[in-house]
Amino acid sequence: MRPEELPEIRHLHLFRDMSHANFEALMASSYAQNFPQGLEMIRQGDPADFLHIVLEGSVELFARWGGRECTMAVLRPVSTFILAASIRDAPYLMSARTLERTRIILIPSSDLRAMFRRDSEFSVSVINELASCYRSVVRNAKTLKLRNSRERVASYLLRQSLLAGGAPSYVLPVEKRLLASYLGMTAENLSRTLRALEDDGLKMDGARVIITDRAKLSALAQPDKLIDGPEMDSNENGSGLPISSR
Repeated sequence: MRPEELPEIRHLHLFRDMSHANFEALMASSYAQNFPQGLEMIRQGDPADFLHIVLEGSVELFARWGGRECTMAVLRPVSTFILAASIRDAPYLMSARTLERTRIILIPSSDLRAMFRRDSEFSVSVINELASCYRSVVRNAKTLKLRNSRERVASYLLRQSLLAGGAPSYVLPVEKRLLASYLGMTAENLSRTLRALEDDGLKMDGARVIITDRAKLSALAQPDKLIDGPEMDSNENGSGLPISSR
């Protein structure tokens, strides 16, 4: 592991409050690995041998069942996955593959569990991280169950605008096929929905989102703090898609 990478890891909420000596001990047992694009790094059902930290590149978390596949999250630096399985010594519930060349820090799950028992501040951070993950999963489930496809797309695109500082125009952070899968739609359905939203204050120019009438789009999305936030730190735990770029 490169020395200059340690401050980035230390800054994560998960490691920020643990003692310096314990952080160094945990990092001493960890190692870095570079993965090429398109590699399936972990497979659902396999033992959770490592906690992963994305330092460079991007990773898709996905699940398969009955010949179908869906995107669960897309992670970009600096973020961790999959904490719950590592702490519980349980099988991965999701698979992971790289979307581009990616650099990952791997922390042995056995060392993570030992540190959980040793460092009380780290234990509190783990609990807070898992609680944040749980709340993000509940929010996402509410979106999928309570909103129709137009409302889901509108709420996602409006939230991305807010995360970008209220920008009226920004570039989608992921490919449309990944966004469609994350929102529980087919790519074709997403394309039809985006075209239909032109009457609700939204225009697409390739991957660029242009909000032409924020009031109309908000009226459709009906933002709700119990579904959409204000918790803005979920990217560290891999519970959603990444923040957009302008």
